[in-house]
Amino acid sequence: MKHDLLELPGLSVTLDRLVYAPELPTPPDMPHSFVYFISIHNGSDRTVTIKGRKWVVTNARGEVTAIEGDGVVGEFPVLRPGEKFSYNSRHILDTHRAIAEGSYLGVDEQGVRVVVRIPAFEMIVPEERGPKEMWA
Repeated sequence: MKHDLLELPGLSVTLDRLVYAPELPTPPDMPHSFVYFISIHNGSDRTVTIKGRKWVVTNARGEVTAIEGDGVVGEFPVLRPGEKFSYNSRHILDTHRAIAEGSYLGVDEQGVRVVVRIPAFEMIVPEERGPKEMWA
């Protein structure tokens, strides 16, 4: 069972903030920008290294986009018990509404592969254009 992933008790993810940021540059076909602030918390008794991520974004038309990659914002954070890693990034959308969710993949100090879920959150373009805090 080498391909099993352990959902390690105490390893969790929080969405700390979500901001609609129309002032950020975007491609013309993806005009809506949402900046999210995420923390990965290690409340377990193991040291965990985050090796990759997978996002699944479902837009208002029901179209699903999967985004996978190595690390987190170019890093491979090592989280000892009690530590957290916080960062921000963004999603760009071509619809006024979408739901994002996903997971981070990692490995503990014994080489056991672990997964932690990114809770689903909804991005909605506000009626008034301009920066808008969606979640704090």
